[in-house]
Amino acid sequence: MSEYDGHQYVGIDLHRRRSVIVRQTDQGEQLSAVRIVNDPVALGLQIEQARTRPDVVLEATYGWYWAADVLQAAGAQVHLAHPLGVKGFAHRRVKNDVRDAADLADLLRIRRLPESWIAPAETRELRELVRYRAKLVAFRCAGRRDRRRAPLLLRRPIVFLVRTDPAPLRVRHRRTAQRVASLLKLIDILDAEEDLFNRRIAERLRGHAGCGAIQWLPGIGPVLAAVLVAEIGDVHRFPSADRLCSWSGLTPRHYESDTVARRGHVTKQGSKLVRWAVVEAIQRKTTPKIKEDRARIEARRGKNIAKTAAARKLHTLVYYGLRDGHIRALAVRPREQLGGGRRAVGQLSDPHPARSRF
Repeated sequence: MSEYDGHQYVGIDLHRRRSVIVRQTDQGEQLSAVRIVNDPVALGLQIEQARTRPDVVLEATYGWYWAADVLQAAGAQVHLAHPLGVKGFAHRRVKNDVRDAADLADLLRIRRLPESWIAPAETRELRELVRYRAKLVAFRCAGRRDRRRAPLLLRRPIVFLVRTDPAPLRVRHRRTAQRVASLLKLIDILDAEEDLFNRRIAERLRGHAGCGAIQWLPGIGPVLAAVLVAEIGDVHRFPSADRLCSWSGLTPRHYESDTVARRGHVTKQGSKLVRWAVVEAIQRKTTPKIKEDRARIEARRGKNIAKTAAARKLHTLVYYGLRDGHIRALAVRPREQLGGGRRAVGQLSDPHPARSRF
C-alpha cells in the first residue's frame, strides 16, 4: 500500500510530548502508524507523505493550536474532534494511542466525527487575552480578601500556650504586617498588569460592531462584552439563537427512549466564561421583559431556575446583537427607559465598580 495515490485520511492522537499519526485509505485500510516527538518539522514531514489536501483529524486537547496551524500551512483539511463525542474510546477493551488515532480517522472517513470549531488565529489570541485577564483579576481579588482579613487578625486576641511571654504576640503582629505589605505590593503589580491587558483587549475590539451592539443591553458593559465576543467567536456559525444557547450549555438536558422522556437541568457543556457573563449581567438590572419573565418563573419554579432562564433570554439578545450589529428588541422603548447606556467600545472599564470583574 505504500504506492497508494488516492485520497488519505489521517488520525492524530495528540499528546504534550509525543503523538501518534495513522494514515488510512478512503476504504479504511491502514497505510502507516508512526510515533513522533511533538515538533512542527516532524509533523510537517509526516503530512507530506499523505499526498495533497488530506483530511486530518485531531482531538481538541490541551495545546492543539500549534498542530492545527502546522497542518493548515501544509495544505491539509483539518478537523477538530469534540472530546465529549469521542469519550467512548475510554471504554474499549484495548485502548492505546494507535487505536485512538485510527478510530478518529475512521469516524472522519464515514462522516460520523463530532467536530469542534477551529477558531482563527485572531480569535484565539483574543481569547488568550481575555482568559489571562480573568486569571489576573482572580489573583487580585484573592489578595484583596487577605488584605481585608489581616487587620482583623491584628485586632483579635491571640491565645498562646505561654501567656507570660509577650514576645510571640509581637512576632505574630510583625509577621502579619509583613504579609499585608507584601499583598499590597502584589495588588499594585496585578492592577498594573490588568490595566495593560485592558488596553490590549480594547484595542482589538475597537470598531467591532457586535461588541458595541450588545453593550446597549442593561447589565453588559465593556468587560462582559469582551468575554462574550472572544468566547463565542464567529456567531454566524450558529444558525439560530437556540443553537448558541445549546453550545453555551444553557439548555436543559433531554433524555428520551420509547415512551420515557425526561428533561433535566441545563447541560453546562460549553464555555464557563460565557455562562458566567450572561448570569452576571442579569443579576442587578436587565430589560423589563426579562425582569417580568424572571419574576413569573421564580414564583412557579424557584429562584435558581428563574435566574438561568433569564440568562438564556439575555443570551438570545446577545446572539442577535452579534449577528446583526443591532438589537431590534431594544427599539420598542427608548433606551433611557431600559436602564442601560452605550459605552465606548475602546473603553474597557467596569460600569459596576462594586462588583468583581471576572
